[in-house]
Amino acid sequence: MRYEGTLYRPPSEADSYIVQATLGCSWNACVYCDMYRTKSFRVRPLAETLADITLAGQVLRGRVRKVFVADGDALILDLDHWLPILDAAREKLGPLSRVSCYATARNVLEKSDAELETLVRHGLTRLYIGPESGDDVTLKRIAKGATHAEHVEAARKAHAAGMELSVIALLGAGGVERSEVHAERTAELVTAMDPAFFAALSLTVVPGTPLAKLQDRGAFVLPDVPGLLRELRTLVAHARPTDALFRTNHASNHLPLAGRLPRDGQRMASLIDAALAGAVRLRPEHLRGL
Repeated sequence: MRYEGTLYRPPSEADSYIVQATLGCSWNACVYCDMYRTKSFRVRPLAETLADITLAGQVLRGRVRKVFVADGDALILDLDHWLPILDAAREKLGPLSRVSCYATARNVLEKSDAELETLVRHGLTRLYIGPESGDDVTLKRIAKGATHAEHVEAARKAHAAGMELSVIALLGAGGVERSEVHAERTAELVTAMDPAFFAALSLTVVPGTPLAKLQDRGAFVLPDVPGLLRELRTLVAHARPTDALFRTNHASNHLPLAGRLPRDGQRMASLIDAALAGAVRLRPEHLRGL
């Protein structure tokens, strides 16, 4: 298999075969992100992608149950690319439990209902969407490219097509200035998007990003660890999806949590209270990462 540059995938796709059908991110403007800044976005030639799937089938057939289509927002691919990829994955790799990819709200909104339904029929059943915040001021400041309402509409379209959603929030994205409203509005957004899976990551200001430049000028101040934990508490206490598996198992987080929301919200809030009081140990700083 041919891969270009660093590959990124969600923690839940650790045992998935990764197909790199696009290079980089078509949006690539989020001020905090450096994942794809060294790549110019392009779609890989379909023949190359299909050749990789054929090779993977020769090596992995019967041993792969999940496929993750990379890079940053592969949903942008048109159906002329998607359908051959999905059909080849099923044909070459054998029965699959799911195919998934990263997506933006804009990607979803640009697809018609019929196109999304066709993708599901051919096997694309899960989307990972990172609104990061439900606060429109924060969304504009981090250059997310979509509003609170647009994320809700994208989720509605995806659900109607039969897709699972995994939603990602970013603790600290509002800075100290909007920390409380960022957490409150993000809890509201998660409730409205109603994902099957929900994860919270903690913002790391990466050198060289636009956010780092804002921080250097004093225009952005990242909340301290107690502030991040208070944001997390607001999320688990107030997000009300129908039944979402919630995790903070990403290496960026100070306090790993797992449970279902809203069922386990108060239990997790109590654990956060204990951490704030010093009764629960946090992940050591040297073990945290992007």
